[in-house]
Amino acid sequence: MTQTTVGAPQGARAKPIQSGPRTRLYSPMPGDRVWGWLGPLLVGAVAAVLRLVDLGRPNRIIFDETYYAKDAFAQLQFGYARSTVDDADEMIIDGNLDVFTDEPSFVVHPPVGKFLIAQGIRLLGMEPAGWRLATALAGVVAAIVLARAGRRLFRSTVLGCTAGLFVAVDGLAIAVNRTAILDGIFAMFVVAAFACLLADRDHSRTMLAAWVNQRLPAGLPLGDGPVMSWRPWRLAGGIMLGLACGTKWSGVYVVAVFGLMTVFWEISARRAAGIRSPALNSLLRDGPVAFVTIVGSALLTYVVSWWGWIFSGNAWGRTWAAENPPSGLGGLAPNWLRSLWHYHSQIWDFHTNLTSEHNYESSAWTWLYLGRPVSFDYQSLDRGEAGCTAEQCSQEVLALGNPVLWWAACAALIVCLAMWFLRRDWRPGAILAGVVATWAPWLLYTDRTTFAFYAVAIVPFLALAVAYVLGFVIGRPSDSASRRAIGAAIAGAFVLVVVIVAAWFYPLHVDTVLPYDEWRSRMWFDSWI
Repeated sequence: MTQTTVGAPQGARAKPIQSGPRTRLYSPMPGDRVWGWLGPLLVGAVAAVLRLVDLGRPNRIIFDETYYAKDAFAQLQFGYARSTVDDADEMIIDGNLDVFTDEPSFVVHPPVGKFLIAQGIRLLGMEPAGWRLATALAGVVAAIVLARAGRRLFRSTVLGCTAGLFVAVDGLAIAVNRTAILDGIFAMFVVAAFACLLADRDHSRTMLAAWVNQRLPAGLPLGDGPVMSWRPWRLAGGIMLGLACGTKWSGVYVVAVFGLMTVFWEISARRAAGIRSPALNSLLRDGPVAFVTIVGSALLTYVVSWWGWIFSGNAWGRTWAAENPPSGLGGLAPNWLRSLWHYHSQIWDFHTNLTSEHNYESSAWTWLYLGRPVSFDYQSLDRGEAGCTAEQCSQEVLALGNPVLWWAACAALIVCLAMWFLRRDWRPGAILAGVVATWAPWLLYTDRTTFAFYAVAIVPFLALAVAYVLGFVIGRPSDSASRRAIGAAIAGAFVLVVVIVAAWFYPLHVDTVLPYDEWRSRMWFDSWI
């Protein structure tokens, strides 16, 4: 077989292919470059206001912050997690930070998310706003990146910014981003990886089109096609996936699904270019490079993220290898790697055997229709307490998605499935890949204790699904002006309803004191209480 290596995008500005199916290799990006950045930044500003204003409320450690805030503070001080004294939460709120013992702590999540939380503590101190800063900023970044990714996916700045706005105002995203837990940071890395791989898809197809354009006029056969060795956006995607795995292990499923997604994209590109045996050539030529670029970079990034544990002498399980001499080929591995492997086996046992009952646990089957949201904090107040002016008040941080958005997304996903299956439209296929990667794996854990706030990583893809359907509502450029005007009015009305509903529920996500009757009026179903 003949082989050509394409190492850099020298041909990126080559004239697009105009013959046969090769016109499907790529389509031009929107020409509104200023709004292409200004629009997403405005979306980010909305997300920032909803997440950063009064970030220190409630002024206490809530929900799983009791783990992640203290672990992050320990990583900042010692490089690894340490156990704490019994009254550590109360001591921290009172300003006494001498809460750690000399003993290491067994933690069940990798260090990346806690490292970022620690940087907020470094900037603002060991106080609520400090340990929540990183998660809040992660939500802002996710909204901006999704708006840019949606613009690339749909070739529409309006639809991309609409998807970003949906994430910016979604209640589940807001509550998670205003709480120092790992899921919002994990979602940010997943969105970033998705955006990088979309950029790589355009980049590689531009390179492939340029290569074909160079060969056809010269009468050269296309043969088995090129090997595109330098794919910087794909490398960046692999690093983002490694950081996702370094935040939560569920990132492994995202690596697998997104990796397969890029393989299908490559096969489609080679088929559209007219290269023979596109599937075989994609696997033989691009497969090894893609595996090293995505999986290799993700694995390396993940291992490096454990540097604080690796270079410590007292972290949990760090000396296991020295205390358990190897046999056979095990002696070839360094002690730190053997200890890290053993530690991971302990983490695996914890996650696979987590079956303790919890009042807010819910099956993944119920997440998309908001069956059982999670209350991160709830306070019942009497008149005169914390500004309560009614006979009785409620104050809550409720991780509840925007009902209009989520219920519309359930229908939009069906449309996406139909359009991908019937019309072979790759865009809904990419959206569905994101949903499968972030939701479907949890369906397999029928006996494990799971919670609806894990679904914050699904929110960006639900937003993209709804934006995709709104594109049909607005209509095609070839439609009449009246048809597009009506479609735009309907789509705009839907977006307005989502925003109004978001405003209605917003007090529930940010610990606002509400008269009990007003709080109860927002509990549309008993399962939300």
